[in-house]
Amino acid sequence: MSKYIQVLTTIDSEAKAEEIAKRLLRDRLAACVQIIGPIKSMYWWKDQMEEAREWICLIKTESSKYADIENTIKEVHSYEVPEIIALPIISGYSRYLEWISNEVKKDKKS
Repeated sequence: MSKYIQVLTTIDSEAKAEEIAKRLLRDRLAACVQIIGPIKSMYWWKDQMEEAREWICLIKTESSKYADIENTIKEVHSYEVPEIIALPIISGYSRYLEWISNEVKKDKKS
């Protein structure tokens, strides 16, 4: 597995997206969280085609932090089955990747 990953989650409110971002950053689980939205999502749920307005959180971190990130998102998330997907960062600017490592290794903020 790649040392670095980008975790993706979507949620139904900007406030909840910000709550996820702040918790992940405060707990030093992520170096950066970008919030994009609103977007329109269309999907199947319980045999019904659904539409929703959502916000995407793009979370930059190390793969070793994934389990804690997943648990944090599930604690905050309002969906029964939240989208939580990790994508490997197979290459990147070395100074940016070093920055990610440095930020997630620092002590948690209170």
